[in-house]
Amino acid sequence: MKELKQYTIPFVGLKLGMHRFDFAIDNQFFEHFEYDEFNNTKIALKLSLEKQSTLLNLDFEFDGTVNLPCDVTNEPYDQPVAGNFELVVKFGPEFNNEQEELLILPHGFYEVSIEQYVYESIVLSLPSKRIHPDVLDGTMESEVLKRLEALSLKGEDLKEENSQIDPRWDELKKLLTDKQ
Repeated sequence: MKELKQYTIPFVGLKLGMHRFDFAIDNQFFEHFEYDEFNNTKIALKLSLEKQSTLLNLDFEFDGTVNLPCDVTNEPYDQPVAGNFELVVKFGPEFNNEQEELLILPHGFYEVSIEQYVYESIVLSLPSKRIHPDVLDGTMESEVLKRLEALSLKGEDLKEENSQIDPRWDELKKLLTDKQ
């Protein structure tokens, strides 16, 4: 997979101290990762990079909305997303990204790619069950919800279904009592 150049930060020419970068993330970013669950994306990413003599401290902060389908009704809605995370970049003999918050780049590297970290943090910040806000407060009018309600068992139907026990179970219960 090719890197997205706008998410590659050359740090070799930067002075020691704090540097700030702003990014606007849209659907093209997620299409690069072949992630197609979002209908529309509008996220602002702020990156603070503190360059020190032996390492880099990167502080990511993102905020925005993604439009995605509800898991219950499949109706699209805007899900707010927000989060932040920190990444420490150190330099060593070989590349190592096995740790979540630490990246080791080989000596001589002059840039760092942040696209994978941004992608993972945004996707992981979403709730595991995505429910439209109107479903939660009961104001959603949808054909899917009407159909689900029509097919669901009512209280009386549920009691009746539980009271009808298969007669074969009664015969098996007799085996337990006859065991004495």
